[in-house]
Amino acid sequence: MTAIPVGVTVNGEDHVFPEAPSVRELLARLNLPSQGVAVAVDGGLFPKSRWDEPVERGWEIEVLTAVQGG
Repeated sequence: MTAIPVGVTVNGEDHVFPEAPSVRELLARLNLPSQGVAVAVDGGLFPKSRWDEPVERGWEIEVLTAVQGG
């Protein structure tokens, strides 16, 4: 059985992976930080406790970083 590629959108850019990575793996593959960030999937917060779950085809993922300011 061959794996079916998984396409997702991350921060507005389309990406295709040969197999579904976990959210944590996706961040590493795309050289995105895993500390001090929040992840949203399809507009809703995706808790860090679920980052080891595989992404699903068609997800729209936003990786958000905190911005300091006054």
